[in-house]
Amino acid sequence: MTLKCAFQLGIPDIINKHGKPMTLNELVSALTINLSKTQCFFAQQKLVSSGNNNDEEQGYVLTNASKLLLKDNPLSEYAGDESKLNNFFNEAMASDARLATSVMIQKCKNVFEGLNSLVDVGGGTGTAAKAIAKAFPKLECTCFDLPHVVNGLESDLVNLKYVGGDMFKAISPAYAVLLKWILLDWNDEECVKILKKCKEAITRDGKKRKVIIKDMIKENRKKDYKSIETQLFFEMFMMVLLTGTERDEKEWAKIFADS
Repeated sequence: MTLKCAFQLGIPDIINKHGKPMTLNELVSALTINLSKTQCFFAQQKLVSSGNNNDEEQGYVLTNASKLLLKDNPLSEYAGDESKLNNFFNEAMASDARLATSVMIQKCKNVFEGLNSLVDVGGGTGTAAKAIAKAFPKLECTCFDLPHVVNGLESDLVNLKYVGGDMFKAISPAYAVLLKWILLDWNDEECVKILKKCKEAITRDGKKRKVIIKDMIKENRKKDYKSIETQLFFEMFMMVLLTGTERDEKEWAKIFADS
């Protein structure tokens, strides 16, 4: 909760914009609150490090870990600037996609039947799109992601291609759009924007088309403690690194209705 509070107050951004080691008194002046407990938490978690700003007071600067908390430098953009992180992040997403897509194809095969084309939005390096393209050879698949993610990628499948772009601006047109664990990364307003762009992408010739969403639904917190504990930790992770959160059925329904 302390970390969430510090993030919402913009403490990392304040330290970053200061341009040099910032004293605790300067932080207090900027926030007009008592930061004594927050200071201890940051030091313990190694989110800030101290350096001599002058002979009287210690100053604080951001560490590499705390730079991930900057509001004007979200994880996806940070990964675009850091090739090692970008590769690590994409491989982590690919590893997750291998299992999830395999289950999705086996258990929900009917979802893809009858489709002529599909675009996997935020598809990373194409792990999911490639699996779908192999399972449905007549289905034209597109892996759509940020340019720095898909640049240089080539497919050995005739029915799979890579397209770089921004899902908040425009999505490649197709008969169906796949959003696999994408919406949980974004807040409600951003989700509505994404879904409206999906609607534009599938609106052609007045024919019936679909948006396929694979995401999490927040469970009743009266259930198994361990699963709820994991859920809460994951939710905190989402709030810190991204703008999204986990949602229950009513929250999902509202987003769909607003879109």
